[in-house]
Amino acid sequence: MRQAETTRTVNLLKEVDVAVIGAGPAGLAAALACAEAGVSTLLIDANDAPGGQLVKQTHKFFGSERQHAGTRGIQIPSLFTEKLANYPNVEIMWNTNASGFYDSGELVLEDEKRFMKILPKRMIVAAGASERFLIFRNNDLPGVYGAGAVQTLMNVYGVVPGDRVMMIGSGNIGLIVSYQLIQAGVDVAAVVEAAPCIGGYLVHAAKLRRAGVPILTSHTVLAAHGQESVTGATIAEVDKEWQPMPGTEREVECDVICLAVGLMPLVDVLWHAGCEMKYVPELGGHVPVRDENMRTSNPKVYAAGDSGGVEEASSAMVTGEIAGISAAKSLGHQAPGADARLAQLKADLAAIRSGPTGEKISAGVRCATVCGGVWE
Repeated sequence: MRQAETTRTVNLLKEVDVAVIGAGPAGLAAALACAEAGVSTLLIDANDAPGGQLVKQTHKFFGSERQHAGTRGIQIPSLFTEKLANYPNVEIMWNTNASGFYDSGELVLEDEKRFMKILPKRMIVAAGASERFLIFRNNDLPGVYGAGAVQTLMNVYGVVPGDRVMMIGSGNIGLIVSYQLIQAGVDVAAVVEAAPCIGGYLVHAAKLRRAGVPILTSHTVLAAHGQESVTGATIAEVDKEWQPMPGTEREVECDVICLAVGLMPLVDVLWHAGCEMKYVPELGGHVPVRDENMRTSNPKVYAAGDSGGVEEASSAMVTGEIAGISAAKSLGHQAPGADARLAQLKADLAAIRSGPTGEKISAGVRCATVCGGVWE
C-alpha cells in the first residue's frame, strides 16, 4: 500500500501591516477597524466561514445599538463581512490555523496543503476560547455534550441532541442554550449550578423560570447513568467548600447531560509571542496583561475578545474594535474621528461590565490590566 503524502510546501514570507487571528466577533470588529484606518489587514480563521460563536447564537442581543442590540447573533457576521468586502486592503484566509510565532516576529500559518510564514507589523489575537469539561462518573457516555456542541447541532444543523436535557452550569451560555432547547421542543429537566447563585444575566434565568425549569443552585452532578448512552444522572447538594453533601443525592431522568461549565481563553500564540501572562480565574484562566488599548507587554501584539478574558460577544466586539483602532494608530494610521470613537468604545465597555453581573469580570480585568492603564 502506498503511503499517503504528508509533505507540505512552505511558502515564502509575506508582509502585512496587521494580522488578525480569529474571525469571531472580536476578530471581525478588529479587522474592520484596521480596514477603515487604511492599513493592510490579513484576517485568519480556522473555520470556513466567519462568526465564531456567533453562528450558534440565535437570540437577539440587548444593550446598545452600537453593539447590535435587537439583532440575532447569527446575523451579525454578515454585517461585518459585507463592510469588509468594500476594502481592497483586507485579505481573508479561511481554514487556516495560526500555529506559532517566532522571536523574529514571524507568524506561522498552516492549512491542509502548506505552511506559510507571515511577517505582520502588528498582530491582534482574537482566537476565542475552548470549553471546559467536568469530571464525574461515566462522563464519557454518549449523551454527555458540551454546550457548544449542543448549539452547533441545533442552530447550525437543525438536530436536537435528545428528548430531555439536564444542563450543568447557569452562566449565560447554560441559560441561553437551555432556553434554545425549550424553543426546539426539548424538555429541560433542570439547570444545575454548583455556585450559591446564578452566574448569568437574570433576564435569561427569568425566561427559564417562566417556562417551569428549576434552577438548582449549590448542586452538582455526581454521575451519569446508562449502558450504551445516558439514561439519567445523580445530582447532590454541595456545601460551602464545594463538596457533595451525603444524603442529598437524587436521581434525574434525562438522556442528555449538557455541560456549560465555563470557557478557557485560547492564548497559545500569546505565549509564543512572549507576552506577560497572568492567571486570572475571573477571566477563565491565563490571560495576557494588557493596557486599556488592548496592547500586551509585546508592543506589536494586541489581545481581544475571549483571548483576553472570557466575556460576552458584545464585549468581544468592543475590545476587538479598540484593538484594531489602537494597532492601526500605532502604525501612524487612523480613520476620521478615531479618537472620539475610541473614547466612546471605552465608555461602552465600562457600561457593559457595570452592575452586579459584571463585578466578577471587572475585578478580573483590573487584575489583568497593567498598572496605570497604559504601558510606559
